[in-house]
Amino acid sequence: MSAAPQAASTASAYEPARLLIDGEWLDDSGRERQPVINPATAKAIGTVPHATAADLDRALSAAERAFPLWRAKSPRERGRILKRAAELMHERQEEIATLATLEMGKPLAEARLETHFACEEMEWFAEEGRRTYGRVIPGRIGETRFQVIKEPVGPTAGFSAWNFPIGNAARKLGSALAAGCTMIYKPGEEAPAAAAAVARCLVDAGVPAGVIAVVFGVPDTISRHLLASPVIRKISFTGSIPVGQHLIRLASEGLKRTTMELGGHAPVLVFDDADQQAVLDMAVQRKFRNSGQVCISPTRFHVQDGSYEAFCSGFAERAARIKVGDGLDPTTGMGPLVHARRRDAVEALIQDATSKGAKLLTGGNRPANEGFFLSPTVLADVPDDARIMNEEPFGPVAVLNRFSDLDEALSKANRLAYGLAAYGFSNSHKTIARLSDGLEAGMVGINSFNISMPETPFGGVKSSGHGSEVGIEGVDAYMVTKTISIT
Repeated sequence: MSAAPQAASTASAYEPARLLIDGEWLDDSGRERQPVINPATAKAIGTVPHATAADLDRALSAAERAFPLWRAKSPRERGRILKRAAELMHERQEEIATLATLEMGKPLAEARLETHFACEEMEWFAEEGRRTYGRVIPGRIGETRFQVIKEPVGPTAGFSAWNFPIGNAARKLGSALAAGCTMIYKPGEEAPAAAAAVARCLVDAGVPAGVIAVVFGVPDTISRHLLASPVIRKISFTGSIPVGQHLIRLASEGLKRTTMELGGHAPVLVFDDADQQAVLDMAVQRKFRNSGQVCISPTRFHVQDGSYEAFCSGFAERAARIKVGDGLDPTTGMGPLVHARRRDAVEALIQDATSKGAKLLTGGNRPANEGFFLSPTVLADVPDDARIMNEEPFGPVAVLNRFSDLDEALSKANRLAYGLAAYGFSNSHKTIARLSDGLEAGMVGINSFNISMPETPFGGVKSSGHGSEVGIEGVDAYMVTKTISIT
């Protein structure tokens, strides 16, 4: 593993973020601002302005005014604009990806893939927005018939974490706009410019003033102000469970609709009859993608007795070979964590686990003197009372434990209140059927970690949230149903 970040990490390619309100890009003049830190160097590369109360009121007014105009556009015209935005994102892929790498550290190759996937999602929304069909129901009396139609819910608010600044922006803005809604969007302040770059593509593609806004600031201040307004009719949030619970409480006061994509702690069940080497190759790559800062990241690996020891060795060997460094270095396999608080939190979980008897197979150290780096870490034989077995680590740590049979495996997998993603690996059709039915998660991967495409709904159950983004469900979440009786 490399210990030092590379000199390529400079602020020369960084364009500071601005607020977008009523079609106008606003800088930090007269506004509070906070630094944007490159996590590979721990140095500031720019600032992000905080929206004032007056800015938020202006954004609300613009969203309310623009809604009937955007809603009146045909789905075909809205789709044309979204497709053009996807084309612009593709053309600007290198610029947008570089911003994401500078702001939150992921390797540039991963940021490019995120941009590509965001383009595909935007294209999907452009097409799916044309298919918000209703239906006709025959009446029971005389010539009465019923029509059921879908209508946009109204102005909306979107809140996202920083871990996928490009994908989250495209997903929330694209779904709302495809349905005919306006949106005020607040990305994470850690990676503001990458998210704003997606909004700029929408504006340059022809989205009218007021249809979208991008605001930054203290999250609680922004959310309280927006959700207190009767203008906002729905919110969509991607982030932690505690923040999601807080937003649900705020939304309930105005009976606002909610979509919540919250935390995860994904179990992985590996049976003796699975292709162990193939599972290891896939698992290590997915575990340490984005430095483990992924809500669907595989984390709790439960491996059957006959394969457990070899699996532990293979996992640790592969993890130890990952090169850690600056995301702009093309040889980097894993970048830093987003900030010192995240690194410190993950370290505390590792220390708690080892103090309770877990075996540290590799990692657990800081491989650099600057930046927020933490080596890929593998823990084995971790007791259930360790914090990392019960709290989402959101970092580069894999937890390995053994199981004996299918019933025990399912019990271990479903033990927690999390229910976003779960994975299972076996060549037995009977086992696959049991896993498909028995794993308590909104998304289940069988012999694969590929559980998300633009066509498939993305969402969890239990404490991992409710509702879905992407797929047919992603657009439908922004629609209300109206029944019309005609005689």
